[in-house]
Formats: sequence, C-alpha cells, structure tokens
Amino acid sequence: MKRILVTGANGQLGAEILAQLTPIETLKAIGTTRDRLDLADPESIRCAIVELEPDIIISCGAYTAVDRAETEPELAQAINAIAPGLLAEATAQLGAKLIHISTDYVFDGQKGSPYLETDPTKAIGAYGQTKLDGERAILAADPTAAIVRTAWVYGVGGTGNFVKTMLRLGKDREELRVVADQIGSPSWTGDIATAIVDLALDHGDASGVFHFTNSGVASWYDFAVAIFEEAAALGLPLAIDRVIPITTADYPTPAQRPAYSVLAGGKLATLRGAIAPHWRDGLRSMLKELKSQA
Repeated sequence: MKRILVTGANGQLGAEILAQLTPIETLKAIGTTRDRLDLADPESIRCAIVELEPDIIISCGAYTAVDRAETEPELAQAINAIAPGLLAEATAQLGAKLIHISTDYVFDGQKGSPYLETDPTKAIGAYGQTKLDGERAILAADPTAAIVRTAWVYGVGGTGNFVKTMLRLGKDREELRVVADQIGSPSWTGDIATAIVDLALDHGDASGVFHFTNSGVASWYDFAVAIFEEAAALGLPLAIDRVIPITTADYPTPAQRPAYSVLAGGKLATLRGAIAPHWRDGLRSMLKELKSQA
C-alpha cells in the first residue's frame, strides 16, 4: 500500500489534500503537524521520515506570515528553505516522490502578463526569498521533485484567509476599503488539492516547476466585491453596504506585495488534460461548504 505523507496537515491546503486522499482505499494518507514533524527542527524531520517511510511527500507546511517574516527571517528560512531541502534529500535517498507547494511571491510582480514557470524569479521580501531558496534547495537535492506554485489561497480550513476576513468584517461593518491595484488569481484549496492529488497519483513521474491557480484574474477589491455578492446570494449574514477601492500606498504593510502575480497554468493543465475552474466558481463552492458547516 502506497504511503503518502502530507506536511502541514492542519493548514488550509494540507487539510484539504488529506481529506481528498483519506477515502482512497489503495493508499495510506498520513498527515503531520508540528508536534510530529517540526519543520523548524532538522532532527524532527529526519526522525519522522525514518519512522514513516513515505512513498510520496506532499510538502504543504510553510511559514506563511508574510509581514512577520520581515522580522523573523531566520525562522522563515528554517521552515521555508532548509526544511524543504531536507525533505528532498530524504526522498532522493528513499527513491520517493516529493511534491512541494510554493508561491507567486518568488516573482516581483512587475511583468504585467502571466508568469511562466521559466520566467526569471526575483523575490521582493523575506517570505518570497525564503520560498525561492526552498525551491532551489529542493531541485539541487532531488531533480525528480515537483514544485507547484500557487497564489491567493483560501479555503474553509486553516486559521484565516482573505475570504474569512472579509466575511468577518462584512458582518459588522457597512463600509470596507480594499486594495484595487494588486492583481492575481484567487485560488480555492478544493481545486488546488484536486490538482495536487492528481499530480501525485496519476503523474508521479512529472518533475520540475508547475503553476496552478484558478483561472481568471481579479484585484483584491474585485475579489472582495464578489465575496459579498456570493455570500449575500447564499443568505450569509452581512451588514456591508460599500466596498471602496484604494491603492497599495493607501494601505502600507511591512512586506511589499507583488503588484501582478498571475501565474500561467498551461503546463500543468496540458499534463493533466484539465483546465483550472474559474476563480468565481471556486469561491462559490467554498462559501457553500462554509455555510454547510455553520
């Protein structure tokens, strides 16, 4: 029976991947969190791999606090760069497969057209640089590994994301101001997980860098407006009356964000024979799931 290890199994993407894998009777899905596999502790990583002997590792665990990474670069480096390299060394030694989740933040957002996997990388903050360092460490240790970059991730699981934040604020406020000059592709964990599971189980020989997001593009302002429209249609409680577009300069943050982070997903779509669903469809699915759990 094939053993698949999912790191970061309590995060929004890791939890979704584990949920999709668990019902498959021909494999054993094992989810780990920090108490069993601490990505900041190299010895914990080595011990867990020796104990679990996975055939496939899906590496979802990461340091994702983009702003806090500016003041905790060493911790971000340990989790996002050193740990993935150790996982890749382990899979190379075991003859196992590593699928690692990366980010649009490896790019500076200045291209203005969808980023290809072959485009030059240029991270603009500590978070993006540590994720880029992790990609490089993986490919140096295990060239058979697959890296999947995604962006603007949200889902029902995890501790928080843009959709959950908008719903929480929109429940009590009549007006919100949202950045309108950052462009990307909102991506639902349900669709990302489906692509990752498909890659793991049906395209295990695929290696290198891939991009996956939901199709279509939006600004954070567009996304917020859509969230409230779809939530209202489902009858979720809202007080919001106005969403006002603002610029990035109007909402300064410790870490710089890419102004344009749309990822071209044609390479993985061709491999899988499946085009990613539109981001608005993913949003609708997520909100229906959220409502069903209320």
